[in-house]
Amino acid sequence: MKHLLTLIAALLLVPLAARCADADTKTLRIFIFAGQSNMEGADSKVKDIQRFPPFAGLDMPQDKVLFSYNIGREEKTTSQGWVALQPVANFVGPELSFARRVSQYIEAPIAIIKCAAGGTTLGGDWNPDNPSGFKLYPLALQLIQSSLAELDQKKVAYRIEGFMWHQGENDMFNQEFKPAYGKNLKNFLASWRRDLKTPGLRFYIGELCTKTIWGMDNREPMYAIRAGQKAVTDSDPLAEYIPTSHDAVEIGGGAGLHYHYGTLGQLEHGVNYADAYLRTIGKKPATDRPLKVWPYAKGSTVKLFILAGHRNMEGERAFEQELKARRGQEALAEDNHKIAFKYRIGSGYKTSNGWEPLGPAGFYDTFGPELSFGRTLLGKAPGNIAIAKFTHSGSQMNDWTPQGTDAKDRNLYPQFIAFIQESIRELEAKENPVELAAIVYHVGENDMSFGPYRSNAAKWLQSTVAKCRQDLALPTLKWVVSQQTPTDEVGLNRIDVTANLAAIAAADPAFIHVKAFNLPPQEEKLVITTAGIVELGELLAHSYLEHR
Repeated sequence: MKHLLTLIAALLLVPLAARCADADTKTLRIFIFAGQSNMEGADSKVKDIQRFPPFAGLDMPQDKVLFSYNIGREEKTTSQGWVALQPVANFVGPELSFARRVSQYIEAPIAIIKCAAGGTTLGGDWNPDNPSGFKLYPLALQLIQSSLAELDQKKVAYRIEGFMWHQGENDMFNQEFKPAYGKNLKNFLASWRRDLKTPGLRFYIGELCTKTIWGMDNREPMYAIRAGQKAVTDSDPLAEYIPTSHDAVEIGGGAGLHYHYGTLGQLEHGVNYADAYLRTIGKKPATDRPLKVWPYAKGSTVKLFILAGHRNMEGERAFEQELKARRGQEALAEDNHKIAFKYRIGSGYKTSNGWEPLGPAGFYDTFGPELSFGRTLLGKAPGNIAIAKFTHSGSQMNDWTPQGTDAKDRNLYPQFIAFIQESIRELEAKENPVELAAIVYHVGENDMSFGPYRSNAAKWLQSTVAKCRQDLALPTLKWVVSQQTPTDEVGLNRIDVTANLAAIAAADPAFIHVKAFNLPPQEEKLVITTAGIVELGELLAHSYLEHR
């Protein structure tokens, strides 16, 4: 055993270029998944997987992937050895989509060891030196060691390839653990490398999801945990910070806000980890969508539209597969080379490679209202059209204000303005004068569902509009602002956010307030699905055309 672990450690310390060229397709790659409820799969349901086309089939066992697990707190669910990878106790975890994604790009077999329990802390339960509570560090260590021992007995060649960690929500509520999270995480990583005798073990640290209610009413504590995580990943070359706050979250409660990823978010979370690992080994999935021929004649003016917003401007639950199945909408799923398109979505989680043809380009096979927006404008707005899209669905409207908030790493305004200016410069470099036709913004869905934010939403937006016009030196720059039906909840209805937005429009002729109240019915509060996203794009385009 000792010589095998030494060999594994040596392999992991091999330079990256050599590892990328690894021709070994026989050695079992083992990945460890650990953390609290959002690693467990809280509020997910196996039956819901079928609702999300990119992840169809993940409710079934993956017979070629080994799985060993100990999940839960007081009542634990254990595999009692290796089994085929599959959902556990009706929970959907990130390991399901991770395994399928990785298996598509590497030939070597893979295995997952998972230990997770909700409501646990790094400062206590997961503390390597003095574990308290549910004593999860020694429990996870024993699980890993016993799982490896079983492989040794069967003479299976393996190496520990990566450690996926998602935890921190509970430490942010403890005044001792919160400021020490970075120090504790550094010790956590060092302890695993020591105890598993894998000094080159890579860690992938999942971001806490800011799209939940905790991202609104616990901004400062969440920021403290993120700062601790980033301090570790910035200083440790074998640790990577994995953004996740753009992922879907479960919709629940009277206002529609929640605390957990739920089914869709868990599956997306697994893809995040998989893509990070694949980048590490030089097998990043190809995403290039080249614009074959520049669509605008040299010297001709281009009308540039900036699309901006949150989850529904990203298109969180609008899937390409459903778009292709909709009669009359199939063409939207094809790249349109007449409209140049660039994007920075999920606050940079995915960015275009320069200008691309307008087409589905979201993460996880999703698309936004830009497709139908562009199609509706084409031929009706004279001249050339280009679209640039900037979104962050894990943000709230105060993140977009020029003053920002105490959660400084979420202050989007400087990035937003820089994105617009860069887009203009790039078009001008192609010898196309630019007319910034409009900023098209869909207001924050969460902001409509949390009282303190609903009260301030219009004021925050107005400050962003004013500073944007000033910084771009366009005092009459048109803003087309859409708003879906506000959350209908007794405690919130006393705050008339629609009237507040309408008042801005009444006083500002360049502020167009679009009431998107008659979109097709959606499955969940807050989140517009495929048909609604298509109609939203059309509505926004018609609103611009009526007020140009």
